[in-house]
Amino acid sequence: MSKVELKVVDFNAKPYGRYPEDGDGCGQYYREKVLAPALKENEKVHVILDGYNRYGRSFLDEAFGGLIRESGFTSDEIKSKLSYSHTLVPSILKVIDERIQAAISDTES
Repeated sequence: MSKVELKVVDFNAKPYGRYPEDGDGCGQYYREKVLAPALKENEKVHVILDGYNRYGRSFLDEAFGGLIRESGFTSDEIKSKLSYSHTLVPSILKVIDERIQAAISDTES
């Protein structure tokens, strides 16, 4: 079984924003260049969010919720393949959970 760990701060030290006009550290770029390819190539992907504590909702929504809305992953794929952690700010995980659930709801309606 192939498993990979991704550190968001390896992508950008200060990830911010939703779209490319927000900068190179935006959620769309993270999803398209890092997260979605890793999910396509591996059975398990664990995202480590440590190293940065100010993730915005827009970054998290585009990076994680966008997997369902834009990159074509199903909720079952996300649930079985993707995990994430942040040791200092666990509320970030709740926001990711909410954004994924909102994307699932958006695609079901």
